[in-house]
Amino acid sequence: MEKENNPIYERNTLEFVTVALEFCTFVETAGQNGLFDFIDKGIKLLPLLYLKATLLPEAEVDDEDDEPELTVTEDMYEAVRTRIAALLGEKDSYLETFHPDMQYSDTPIAAFISENLADVYQDTGNFVSLFRQGNEEVMLQAIALCHANFQEFWGQQLLNALLSVTAMKKLLKRTRNDDTIHTHNNKRRNITS
Repeated sequence: MEKENNPIYERNTLEFVTVALEFCTFVETAGQNGLFDFIDKGIKLLPLLYLKATLLPEAEVDDEDDEPELTVTEDMYEAVRTRIAALLGEKDSYLETFHPDMQYSDTPIAAFISENLADVYQDTGNFVSLFRQGNEEVMLQAIALCHANFQEFWGQQLLNALLSVTAMKKLLKRTRNDDTIHTHNNKRRNITS
């Protein structure tokens, strides 16, 4: 296949590869720089990943029954989920409003940012590892699979996580500001005493 008309070499595909790899590294190393830095970087990276996924080109796959070998294992998924859950602590859960069962429920449905991000990691991690193989047929399958899974599943998971971490950042900022004001007032009281 010529590079000119090949979705593998389109600018949007290559940019998605770059952002997907950055996202995978981000969640694999969650917690190394603290909660506020994780939230701050997530608020910048998640919308970019969503945008780049929406721009992925359509990829024609010759044999749709021949699925590529996926590399993100259950252990890798669980390691990412656990790392993020430990970092977020009690802030990991939120009330799910887009769950299909929500319209029939009187009880709120809890969801978890760590699971949302691990779900996104599973598909983007598989995409990156398949793309790294350098086999054009596998790379086309990776684009088609990632695009389909984004449309069907992980796009919504990403948006749910983004909404929750945005709200968390506001709360953390407010808490930091309150702590700063409280500390400043205590210092003023000690000086005047």
